[in-house]
Amino acid sequence: MSLLIKNGRVIDPACDRDGIFDVLVEEGIIKKVESNITDEADEVLDAKGCVVSPGLIDLHVHFREPGFEHKETIKTGAMAAAKGGFTTVCPMPNTIPAVDSVEMLENLYERIRKNAIVNVLPVSAITMGQGGEYLVDITGMADHGAIAISEDGKSVMNTALYKKAMIMAAKAGIPVMAHCEDKNLVGKGVINEGPKSKELGVMGISNSVEDVIVARDIVLAKETGAKLHLCHCSTKDSVEMIRLAKEHGIAVTGEVCPHHFTLCDEDIKEDDSNYKMNPPLRSREDVKALKEGLKNNIMDVISTDHAPHHASEKAASVKTAPFGIVGLETSLALTITELVDKGYLTMKQLVEKMSYNPAKVIGIDRGTLEVGKAADITVFDPNASYVIDSKDFVSMGKNTPFNGKKVKGVVKYTIVSGNVVYENVIR
Repeated sequence: MSLLIKNGRVIDPACDRDGIFDVLVEEGIIKKVESNITDEADEVLDAKGCVVSPGLIDLHVHFREPGFEHKETIKTGAMAAAKGGFTTVCPMPNTIPAVDSVEMLENLYERIRKNAIVNVLPVSAITMGQGGEYLVDITGMADHGAIAISEDGKSVMNTALYKKAMIMAAKAGIPVMAHCEDKNLVGKGVINEGPKSKELGVMGISNSVEDVIVARDIVLAKETGAKLHLCHCSTKDSVEMIRLAKEHGIAVTGEVCPHHFTLCDEDIKEDDSNYKMNPPLRSREDVKALKEGLKNNIMDVISTDHAPHHASEKAASVKTAPFGIVGLETSLALTITELVDKGYLTMKQLVEKMSYNPAKVIGIDRGTLEVGKAADITVFDPNASYVIDSKDFVSMGKNTPFNGKKVKGVVKYTIVSGNVVYENVIR
């Protein structure tokens, strides 16, 4: 099968390309990227007025399978990813059972082959059952397709054990994805510590809960040579520490989620657990630092931390409801609306942080439209407006604080290995 995409604004940071071009795909591979391609193709897509980018890559999602299929499955999560323009996603290992053995990883890949319409690349746990006591077979997990290790949902608090894991990850050539949270500091906190937590009468989560572990992990990365990726950074000091680490040549990258650069704790108007996520929505000052960090390329990646929950769970008070919101179907539009349209990012930077840089973090041959590479492509209209309505989500999770928000940016086509797996067009 061949596919020709005509008249789109092709943005490919890997090739420093930004202009009106056609893209020809044959047998799932990029064949040509040129002006006015006249070759015949089995299917022709008109991308006039749209951006044609390498397929978006999300390094941080939760698909809940196995163990929590009432929240999300690999099938529904992959469908939500496709609708959001993502061609590759990396699910975290905090399932039941956790992804902590070669057998579990192989089982997960079998489920993925049967059910996923996008590329799904699992992340391995760091410790058995994520219990924090015994390391998984990191070398074996890497050899069998784990693209990183992470204890996401918590930090490995045993620093000596964590350092050993970093050494093994460095030898295996895979990154460490760090959820930075000092469990001894977080206590029973549910939202950011400040005036809003006092107003709602709930325990707060201080910035130090994140910052202490960020500092520790950067020091360990320096000592071990591990490639460290800091997930869902939320504080101004996280940005500053990443900046300093990079200046000193430490292999560290940082990730920001759309909810953390779009909302602050002042936006929580009532006891609504759709505003409860971990790390929490921070202060206005922290949000500004995150935006500036993205603008100045201190922060490398935009990921969603897509965390679906059943409606009954999120209907509870912020005191008892689980942490997390969904994000795959709103991420691109929020990034365009909050960062591109407001002058923080160029469209090229958006593509870098949502495709090219994520591919580099995990070392996969994606994130580019270079001739000869796999044809993972996202076509989106950056000027089309709509109002977010969770009832329209493909994800089983509807837990979002963005219901009713007007945004810009509509995915028209998501293409994986030359196959259109999602389209939102009137032909």
